[in-house]
Amino acid sequence: MTMRLSALVLFACGALSAGGELLVNGGLEEGFRGWHRLWTRLPAAGTAALDTQVRHGGKQAVRIEHTGLQDWSFGQEQILSVSPGQLFEFRAWLRVEGKGNAQLCVVLRDKKGEVIDWVFGVRSTGATDWRHLRTRFLIPAGGATIQPRLIGHGPATVWLDDAELTLEGTMDDLRAKNLPETLKAANAALEVTLHTADSRLSVTDRRTGQAWQQRARSSSLVVCDAKAVAGGFDLRLLDPATTQEVTTSVRLDGDRPELVLSLEGKGEMPSSLPFPPPFATARGQLLILPVNEGICYPADDATLGPMHYHLYGGHGLCMPWWGQTRGQMTDGRGQTAEGSGVMAIVETADDAAVRIPRLDGLLHLAPEWQPQKGQFGAKRVIRYAFFDKGGYVAMAKRYREYAKRTGLLKTLEEKRKANPNVDLLIGAVNVWCWDKDAPAVARELQAARIRRILWSNGRPPDQLKALNELPGVLTSRYDIYQDTMDPANFAKLRWVHGDWTTEAWANGDLMRGPNGDWLRGWQVEAKDGTMIPCGVLCDLRAPDYARRRIPAELKTHPYRCRFIDTTTASPWRECYDPKHPCTRSESKRAKMELLRLVGEECGLVCGSETGHDAAVPFVHYFEGMLSLGPYRVPDSGRAMQKLWHDVPEPVAKFQTGHVYRLPLWELVYHDCVVAQWYWGDYNNKLPGLWDRRDLWNALYGTPPMFMFDRKLWEASRDRFVRSYKAIEPIARATGYSEMLSHRWLTADHAVQETRFANGVVVTANFGDKPFALPDGVSLAPLAIRVVGLPKGDDRGQTTDDR
Repeated sequence: MTMRLSALVLFACGALSAGGELLVNGGLEEGFRGWHRLWTRLPAAGTAALDTQVRHGGKQAVRIEHTGLQDWSFGQEQILSVSPGQLFEFRAWLRVEGKGNAQLCVVLRDKKGEVIDWVFGVRSTGATDWRHLRTRFLIPAGGATIQPRLIGHGPATVWLDDAELTLEGTMDDLRAKNLPETLKAANAALEVTLHTADSRLSVTDRRTGQAWQQRARSSSLVVCDAKAVAGGFDLRLLDPATTQEVTTSVRLDGDRPELVLSLEGKGEMPSSLPFPPPFATARGQLLILPVNEGICYPADDATLGPMHYHLYGGHGLCMPWWGQTRGQMTDGRGQTAEGSGVMAIVETADDAAVRIPRLDGLLHLAPEWQPQKGQFGAKRVIRYAFFDKGGYVAMAKRYREYAKRTGLLKTLEEKRKANPNVDLLIGAVNVWCWDKDAPAVARELQAARIRRILWSNGRPPDQLKALNELPGVLTSRYDIYQDTMDPANFAKLRWVHGDWTTEAWANGDLMRGPNGDWLRGWQVEAKDGTMIPCGVLCDLRAPDYARRRIPAELKTHPYRCRFIDTTTASPWRECYDPKHPCTRSESKRAKMELLRLVGEECGLVCGSETGHDAAVPFVHYFEGMLSLGPYRVPDSGRAMQKLWHDVPEPVAKFQTGHVYRLPLWELVYHDCVVAQWYWGDYNNKLPGLWDRRDLWNALYGTPPMFMFDRKLWEASRDRFVRSYKAIEPIARATGYSEMLSHRWLTADHAVQETRFANGVVVTANFGDKPFALPDGVSLAPLAIRVVGLPKGDDRGQTTDDR
């Protein structure tokens, strides 16, 4: 049944007139009456004019010409009062030319006039002839007013005509009759309650009585129908922002303390789907996220803003899980290693993300499902595991179990059997040095007792042969199969990268977006100081380029290793080129095939940037895993050799500070992949933080990274040697061993301890006061103590790293 708006629904400034037309001058026949002036993010980036030549109906349309690269808005002046549960349809005829897009949506506000969603009910279109674009949306709980508008992004000419807004019904028309208020399911460990009014779950841990409550939000999906079945519930849900129907199953996993939610839908998915609601947090809780190595965010830390991490690339979460834990809190920052908690494992992570909003003053962890090329795509699955003890360590070990079951867990010991050169990597310092005589520098390093070296800079054949003859040296070079510059721009550049897959431009192998335009990648400085973007090679094409390049080079250049830049740092991408289209899942598979051929077909030790656990079966090291991506020095990927003597606050607080960091990656994959710093964030990058970086390497059992020229090496030789000697024995001894545990020994996290499967125990003091260990040994500030190293190691077991 279709219902028209009655006089009970009001403008913000007065009652609506009868008759049912909710937009003022939706056909633009009265000029701009009822419409705001065009707003553009960049000043003077657009104009709006009436067009009597190009129109859909009547005598005229509005033509918006936007030249900027950012967003714009053309909206109604009126603000309509609405009620939760009302179903609206907003539709208009649009024509779009250019690379930008246009979107119909409403601004949704609450009773206080605060914005709930700037783009509620959004529907988008790129370049198109006249198209009837429509969006249907349901007013969610808390919604009080809407303001219709047309918005867009990027350069485009957009025509708008014959816009309409109608009230189509209410939630009562869509919801099953006699829907129960709650449904319950239980196993030996958990009792789960579904609240049909707002689609949230309550979970009680029957082992401890601990209750976990999801927090309903205005964006929560609406329950249309719910039925109890064996071990859980079957639901029919509706997304209020799109009115898309989603079929959901909620199942307990046998008698395990775990709950699995599966979502299925069909057809267009115009925007991200936020479901299920986040579990409520409390003061004193920690949010646990594998941001590179790992981090913990106190839920009540007022210094932190809202965040968002995707799950499909190294610059999001490096493993598709997160958690929150109730530890024994002390000063609001510290936690013991024990604690109850809940974690989420996203089993279908290629189109997923986690949003971290601040709700009622506390940070929360909200799952988010993203469209697959504009469609719902395959089934979406998320698993929740509940813990009565163990905190973040138990979560990491639960994920290690999951990784083993799904085939991701492949140890370095297994990889060494396939390629004995892997052993050269274990404990080796990653050296980036551009001195022309690499063998001479390597001999100087070894003479100074820096014995194990990953030489990362590419060299000519004669130098590679000489380096390979040195014991303990692994020869490598940089390579890339993503960014490639248009050869038409070469004359404008200061230099041309030898590893660009330049022929991709002529071959039509670039990735393209929904509008057909090629994707912009890394920007390169031109001679005149402007920045010119590279194109992005389609991931599906990358393995073929590598097969043509690498085996041919190995015939003359005897490398034993290769570093593939960007592959696991940049996200899995969607390509819309009809010759090589791909989803994010297909992009991921192609990236993994690239890494597999480097390691297996070419027989090389393989590294990639930053890191993601999808690549664990195929790589041996990640350059950048230790460096938390959001907290590196500005522009760290460009001025790599520049040393920073002034320490940026985020670097000191998060990157090398001891309050937030966690070794989540090591707890899962220490014996599978070697983690290293980023090449713009190495041990000696910030001399004032060098000591602290060495401590992190020692605590985590990971090797250091040095970057220098001959002048810096000669000036700081003793400091480089001291750094290596403090770290290498531990990284070498633990390289093939699982990290069993990590814990904080002080409330402020200043003193930390790690334990490895081979019996090595490392304690590090990041604080400014000595710490008394249980056996009476006093651990000085910025010092480490190591127990369990192989006998005969002449570097000692307690080290003051200053």
